[in-house]
Amino acid sequence: MSRLSDLYKAIETMRREGLSTEDLERKVSLAEEEIIKKEILPVLTQNIEPALQQVKRELVLVVDYQPGHPLTVHISRKRNFTAEIPDAKEIVQDPPVEHGSRKQDKDIKIKRSAPHDMAVFFPDGTMIGEGTAAEILTETVKKIGVERVRKIVEEEKLTFSKVPVISNRRDAKYGGKQRDLGNGWLIITHSNNKTKKAFIEKIAQRLNLDIRVVLKNDKEGK
Repeated sequence: MSRLSDLYKAIETMRREGLSTEDLERKVSLAEEEIIKKEILPVLTQNIEPALQQVKRELVLVVDYQPGHPLTVHISRKRNFTAEIPDAKEIVQDPPVEHGSRKQDKDIKIKRSAPHDMAVFFPDGTMIGEGTAAEILTETVKKIGVERVRKIVEEEKLTFSKVPVISNRRDAKYGGKQRDLGNGWLIITHSNNKTKKAFIEKIAQRLNLDIRVVLKNDKEGK
């Protein structure tokens, strides 16, 4: 929220000086949309969607938010109402992943690696190698930047066990293997060390980062 607050203050300052705020307002819109997608939408999905399941007909709920005023909700049966609003945007949560039964999944079991046998080296001298491989992967993504990594995950459709590596939805089957990255984002760590290494190297390649991943005492990573 601090970045968004800074943008609001910058816009106010530029308006007082009579300067154009078009570029800043565009950045504010993007920041607001990210907050809705990552922080508000998961709450709506978790708390409101189950309550709505008792309603058996399609409808559209429009939430009208004005700072300093109570929320108002409007209901419409007109499914294509957004066609009449030029700047309307659809903001959605990642779709749920369909998993096969335990019997169907038996031939795609993950070959386990020692949880601590991985280390990641950054060109600035940082080494992330303490804790489990899941913790190392999580901290590596945080250092690179969650937003940057998520963008590549979306573009490349990178998944572990069918679940997007970084997602804004807690998976029904592997939710216990998803770790909190903040701002509504989750990272799934349900993979062996070789797969984690390949994922980090893929991200590093796309971002032109000189990152080195070492698997220690793991023959399949050598």
